[in-house]
Amino acid sequence: MSNLVAVIMAAGKGTRMKSKLPKVMHTLAGKTLVEHVLDMVGKVGVNRPLVIVGHGRESVEACINNRAEIVIQTEQLGTGHAVLQAMPYVEDDQTVLVLSGDQPLLRSETLNALVELHQAQGASATVLTAIIEQPFGYGRIIKKGVDLVRIVEEKDANPEEREIKEINTGTYCFKGSALKAALSKITTQNAQGEYYLTEVFDIFLKNQEKILTYSTTNSYEALGINSRGQLAEAEAIVRTSILDYWMAEGVTIVDPVSTFIGIDVELAQDVTILPFTRLLGKTVIEEDAVIGPQTTIDNCILRCGAAVTYTVAKDSEIGEGCNIGPFSYLRPGTKLGPGVKIGDFVEIKNSWIEAGAKVPHLSYIGDAHVGKSANIGAGTITCNYDGVNKHPTKIGDHAFIGSNTNLVAPVEVGEYAVTGAGSTVTKNVPAKALVVERGQQIIKEHWHREKIK
Repeated sequence: MSNLVAVIMAAGKGTRMKSKLPKVMHTLAGKTLVEHVLDMVGKVGVNRPLVIVGHGRESVEACINNRAEIVIQTEQLGTGHAVLQAMPYVEDDQTVLVLSGDQPLLRSETLNALVELHQAQGASATVLTAIIEQPFGYGRIIKKGVDLVRIVEEKDANPEEREIKEINTGTYCFKGSALKAALSKITTQNAQGEYYLTEVFDIFLKNQEKILTYSTTNSYEALGINSRGQLAEAEAIVRTSILDYWMAEGVTIVDPVSTFIGIDVELAQDVTILPFTRLLGKTVIEEDAVIGPQTTIDNCILRCGAAVTYTVAKDSEIGEGCNIGPFSYLRPGTKLGPGVKIGDFVEIKNSWIEAGAKVPHLSYIGDAHVGKSANIGAGTITCNYDGVNKHPTKIGDHAFIGSNTNLVAPVEVGEYAVTGAGSTVTKNVPAKALVVERGQQIIKEHWHREKIK
């Protein structure tokens, strides 16, 4: 949308959250609150919004990661004071969309409608409102007929005004020049002794400037996150929306109550999600995959027909038709080719395991390249760390690694080679060779009888 700038207020501490984190850094559906708002304004055509930071600014700036222009509010003196800090970045002829960084449920469709109404009518300001049954804590919209009379904050409202159910969402559109002029005149004459942004509407009304309201049809969009309880309420709303969407798209979710799917996850038709499963980050799951139960997949790619059960996987790629679990752990950098089997109590880290290879149970494979159709016996360990550096292990195609083999990296085992069970392999093994590296077995007969004498 042309000539539109967004100002996002993200400077507050969020006292009721009772947290060392700034309020906007708490997460909802796998993303921080402020990231949700940034995503939303991006959908209405704002390429580089202004984000006002204050409390915990370092963590907020790190999270934003150059997605916005940072505006610093050194003292938190109210919403009007916060927006005033952004005015040097705003041109008089721009439309200014003002939002709170703790309102992640606003939809881009609502913001588009708000901006379009504001610009089409040439208003000085347009207020986004909502009708809610329990308006406690919100500023009320005071009207005479359809005309806005004023906006009154909860703490400044009288008993009659507190009965009003149309509330101020804290989201507005302003004409840039009008907003600048009004902000220069606001005062701290209120219950909180702060500069309220809403006072600009009193100034507009005195000047007989045009003010509009636009009411969202979804009252939940007005929900601001001020407490852990409200965060949980928002989480339930978003989770239900995400689950309903994917089920409508052809995904089977056996138990929605126990299933969590992040907002950036992508699923194909005929994926099946079993109970107590969490899909996080930018995970992509292709058709016919079966995930769960009790599985966490974070920022992974799962190819067609993969089956993953009782597993934790992060930053990994799981190939077509792979069978993973139960009780497997795939750490960052894991890449599994088609048809790979990773069994119970197996940990894989930063390793490429090629098509058809098997690591059935009780093994650790780290910093390794395992060739096609290799078989890794129970209890195999790649000893990849010498206390200072990590070293690679390479296992050739069709190699057979006997149970309880220690592969002391850096080391290579050639294709079709075999290691004897219980070996500690410290040197490269040629292709098609057998290596047995054990201490000599010693038997002392009658040892028990001698010991007890």
